[in-house]
Amino acid sequence: MPVPHSADDRAPTEAPRTLGALRASGHTLRGVKNEIRDNLLAALREGRDPWPGIVGFESTVLPQLERALIAGHDVVLLGERGQGKTRLLRSLVGLLDEWSPVIEGSELGEHPYEPIAPISIRRAAELGDDLPVRWRHRSERYTEKLATPDTAVADLIGDVDPVKVAEGRSLGDPETIHFGLVPRAHRGVVAINELPDLAERIQVSLLNVMEERDIQVRGYTLRLPLDVLLVASANPEDYTNRGRIITPLKDRFGAEVRTHYPLEVADEITLVQQEAELVADVPRHLIEVVARFTRHLRDSTAVDQSSGVSARFAVAAAETVAAAALRRAAITGETRAYARPVDLESVPAVLRGKLEFASGEEGREEEILEHLLRRAIADTARFALRGVDLSELADQVANRPVRTGERVPAAEVVAALPSVSALTEVAKRLDASGTEDPGPMASAAELALEYLFLTRKLAKDESDDGDTVSYG
Repeated sequence: MPVPHSADDRAPTEAPRTLGALRASGHTLRGVKNEIRDNLLAALREGRDPWPGIVGFESTVLPQLERALIAGHDVVLLGERGQGKTRLLRSLVGLLDEWSPVIEGSELGEHPYEPIAPISIRRAAELGDDLPVRWRHRSERYTEKLATPDTAVADLIGDVDPVKVAEGRSLGDPETIHFGLVPRAHRGVVAINELPDLAERIQVSLLNVMEERDIQVRGYTLRLPLDVLLVASANPEDYTNRGRIITPLKDRFGAEVRTHYPLEVADEITLVQQEAELVADVPRHLIEVVARFTRHLRDSTAVDQSSGVSARFAVAAAETVAAAALRRAAITGETRAYARPVDLESVPAVLRGKLEFASGEEGREEEILEHLLRRAIADTARFALRGVDLSELADQVANRPVRTGERVPAAEVVAALPSVSALTEVAKRLDASGTEDPGPMASAAELALEYLFLTRKLAKDESDDGDTVSYG
């Protein structure tokens, strides 16, 4: 069985491997905040995107965060669930140097120029320029902790290690300390998700880290001048109700940046396309329906907006549509699974549990979801097909009903469609032209038929086997 390679194995082969060679190379030491500032400014000057994969924050959140990082501030991101706070925190890794030197074998990842732990200081004094150097990738310099009520000081800061005491060391020996997540993130980024969920006495343990940049463990006279960027996330509801950030800790954060859901439909579509893992082809117009559906939910008084409607809802909805299309293809024997509007019907029933409804709406949840989904379909079709005269299509279908449904193959839908010029334009608008595959055309035509039904230009009935017949 092959031995997996460490990050150091991928480091440049010419990288110095001792302290003396590192000094001879001209390497300079920068604090982690200076490193992030320099790399951020370099990206901005060169026109590179410092935040790949972050959607919808370009003119709002990112400028505020960039100013905070340039100022060298610790940052708390405040926003409802599913607004991309954790994704944004994790992207900070890209602002670190790709490779940085550490003392080989160091528990805290100390820079060879500045050892801070007693054992590293002793080794540096004994070995001098022969002190071995390892190269650490930036992916190793990000530490993330989900705050939970049972988190202890030992988890974040450290505690006495009984094993080391049992080996014969005295309790007063600093080397008996087992360091927590924050010291182990020395020269890196520490992210604490849902910070208000930390018990207040645990938050107190972070005060020295953020102000004096050192730690204290059970009264040890040990000063560790930590070099960390501390970032955190919080939900406004938790921030004020379930938990809170204690005032001294809140005061130590240099910046509080508010996040938000995508402001534009196009951003919501991009986010879904980027994040969703689709098991079938889902055309853009159905992704747009999902995006508009999500936005209608965020505007609805029937939904508890204090809990928010996560971007994960839109992603899960798109994945559900794709899954419905794949299931339908298996049932009908189609070789290609291509999503159609009929697959949207599965979304309300499957995803209603991801939402919190306002009090007084009990029993109406599915009705509310179906109504808002119909609105999203109508809005999408109105925007995509504006200017297209569908009256001839409505007249033809009135005389020759079209049968659709999850048990009707796309080829049958296309074969039943009347030959009208409007459908040619519909296919062009919805990227369904120029292909022999009937899936795209069936999907586009179903959207047009559904729009005619929602605007009362057509009627439709559902048969006993679940199929839908559109007629005049």
